[in-house]
Amino acid sequence: MGRTRLELSGTRWTLRAIPGTAAWQQVPPAARDRLAAGIAATVPGCVHTDLLAAGLIDDPYPGTSEADQHWVGAQTWCYRHEFELAPDSDLLAGHCDLVCLGLDTVADVTLNGTPLGSTANMHRRYAFAAGEALRPGGNLLEIGFAPALEYIARMQQLVGERHHVEADPYNLIRKMACNFGWDWGPRLITAGIWKPLALVGWQRARLADLSVLATAEPADGAWQGRLRVAARTAGDAGGAQLTVTVSGRGADATVTVPAEPAPDGWTSAELDLPVQPWWPHSLGDQPLYEVEVVLHDGDTVLDRESRRTGFRSTVLDTTEDADGTGATFGLVINGVEVFVRGANWIPDDAFVTRVTPQRYRERIQQARDAHVDLLRVWGGGLYETDEFYAACDELGMLVWQDFTLACSPYPEEEPFWSQFEAEARDNVVRLSAHPSLVIWNGNNEASWGHQEWGWEELPGGDLSWGGGYYDELFPRIVAELDPSRPYWPGSPSSGSPELRANDPDRGTIHVWDVWNERDYTGYGDYAPRFVAEFGYQGPATFATWARTLAPADRSASSAAMLVHQKAKDGNLKLRNGIRGHLPEPGEGIDNFDDWLFAMQLQQARAVRFGIERWRSLRGRCRGSILWQLNDCWPVTSWSMLDLGTDATGAPVARRKPLWYAVRSAYADRLVTLQRGADGWTAVLVNDGTGDWAAEGVLDLRRLSGEVLWSQAVSAVVRVRSKLDIAVRLDPAGLPVADLALVATIAGAERTVALLTEDIAAALPEPGYQAHATADADGATVTVRATSFLRSLCLFPDRVAENAEVDSLLIDLFPGETHSFGVRGLAGADPDGLLVPTVLRSVRLA
Repeated sequence: MGRTRLELSGTRWTLRAIPGTAAWQQVPPAARDRLAAGIAATVPGCVHTDLLAAGLIDDPYPGTSEADQHWVGAQTWCYRHEFELAPDSDLLAGHCDLVCLGLDTVADVTLNGTPLGSTANMHRRYAFAAGEALRPGGNLLEIGFAPALEYIARMQQLVGERHHVEADPYNLIRKMACNFGWDWGPRLITAGIWKPLALVGWQRARLADLSVLATAEPADGAWQGRLRVAARTAGDAGGAQLTVTVSGRGADATVTVPAEPAPDGWTSAELDLPVQPWWPHSLGDQPLYEVEVVLHDGDTVLDRESRRTGFRSTVLDTTEDADGTGATFGLVINGVEVFVRGANWIPDDAFVTRVTPQRYRERIQQARDAHVDLLRVWGGGLYETDEFYAACDELGMLVWQDFTLACSPYPEEEPFWSQFEAEARDNVVRLSAHPSLVIWNGNNEASWGHQEWGWEELPGGDLSWGGGYYDELFPRIVAELDPSRPYWPGSPSSGSPELRANDPDRGTIHVWDVWNERDYTGYGDYAPRFVAEFGYQGPATFATWARTLAPADRSASSAAMLVHQKAKDGNLKLRNGIRGHLPEPGEGIDNFDDWLFAMQLQQARAVRFGIERWRSLRGRCRGSILWQLNDCWPVTSWSMLDLGTDATGAPVARRKPLWYAVRSAYADRLVTLQRGADGWTAVLVNDGTGDWAAEGVLDLRRLSGEVLWSQAVSAVVRVRSKLDIAVRLDPAGLPVADLALVATIAGAERTVALLTEDIAAALPEPGYQAHATADADGATVTVRATSFLRSLCLFPDRVAENAEVDSLLIDLFPGETHSFGVRGLAGADPDGLLVPTVLRSVRLA
């Protein structure tokens, strides 16, 4: 007895378009015969990736090819898979389910001509009874996908039209919202089998689902873990038992309970054991434990499942202020208050099936290397794959998970209420074992939009909008299925529909007037409790553009470049934002190098200004989550990592200058120079794991390097605290254009603050001596300044597209030296690193 599994993923699939549909005439004539006959397909995958592999569409990422792909999303498609079963196959004896982990999106599933079921939700798993349709010998599985926009049109007739952002009513289908385009992403409406699927045979009973909740509390100088396992069984489990075993890190504990489901269909078991707690990487280690759950009748095993988990406690602190003017919003992990140093996560590719486990791990490591300790999985994307959360578990990356609703009203009428309930239950249980997941969030900007964006005056303004999900359904499901994690109704939100959503005194806020309307120094006007979104645009790296744009298209305003600028008036906002800070570059081909450098530098400075503002308010403010970590295609966006390709076509997420600025601003120990109405303050922030003996000096210097005044610093900054030091250096009567404040404190990166903006500063013509030396990994470039060098950068991707530098954005005074470490030169001449477009700093021309 027991379970038998036949994996159906792989390459033995075919894909065909269905002729005769209303959209068939949109199919390019040269492709019609092959698509009608069928082409090879890969599962998991999507129609676009299969068409790319067959050479029937061009890559939509380079140039202007995106616009040529819209016909794909308008078609009806059918995936077919033939497989053989021996007459004595266990799948033909007893029960058999077709388990589909992810179908995108509106699908009809047929086995040997017998309909098994239909789907209309990309975000959940499905299991269809398949036993009666199976037969010995040849079997044919067909999954047909209807066009998403046709389904949306039917839903609009059924539940009424509602306002939405972007081109299509994505809020009328349970599909990844950004599939329909976003202000950083392409409109590529996919269809396909986006996660694995399998036939699962069983005799008497099986484990249909499994929840694993692991918490930890301190006890007598050690940590006591509690594991709560709930199993939902299918079939007849009467008289059977459920045995749960935990192992790892020296632990070995077992409990057995009768497998007699409660009225809700679940059997529960609990056990306590001594554990080592799981910590975010900024606070400690990540011990993980194996949990095995066996459904058995005596010695006869009916089914078994395993999960990996870690033990930790998670609390959301929302303590009201004593004076009633606001409330805290902060995460507490294992009893430790965390200042969140976060970034928002979007799908890492427009074609999400191309994101491999290795790619998830690489991207999360890139975030960790920049001192990011939390990723917010944004609600316009996905509940990510298990591999994403497993990598976060291993690397100590906290996860904030949005329910997948974003920026628009969502209908609460059927079939949507039932779809949302099934989706929420499915994902809350599926992700329960992951210690990295520490908070569930009801929506992205929907509560805020309902309050302040005038939805009542737009189509559907008098209809349901989703409040029932955020304030009733989702919190009820989280409380029922996962009481180990906190729930928050939205981002931004103050925690109650009766309160203003985007209130800096409560809950989370999003800061978007800065960038859209105001200069980045406007961050200084905010004193929030927690910033869950803020950001500033900047273009991708040179190497990414070199693979994306033909040389004639490499200008800020070319038609091809504008295809990769999705934000409304994005280039205008870039131009307006740089004024008063840096010289405004031209936008023609001849200006591309200067434009790229200036706009990337502006992005890095703007976001660093915001992060340092939030961290300087530590105590009142408990975290910031910048928008955004990653990209899904080559684009000018708010990301710190772009997405390009290399010569082999492999995806490459290259560090923009912003990545280096974030690494500095999110460092465990930070010195930030904050300017207020009463002058300058040096704020020393300690988010390390021990007290900080801060010894050093604050200088007032000329740009020539001459020190005019100094102020000694000698203080202890307690762990997870900050210290404000008034700067007593008085520049009165001196030419501020020639002055800089410099904070040199042991244990922290040196900080240099000009007393005026670069464009008004007396920046000299950059002078330096530089030489490059080849080494085993690439090269070392050493620069000795002969003048003040502002934001010195080295861009090795201009020499070898996969090359990477260890530091960026360096300020040097005359006589000072800095060495850049470069890896990945791939045999390129190191002297190529010394040319002006590769090694450069701010110059006023």
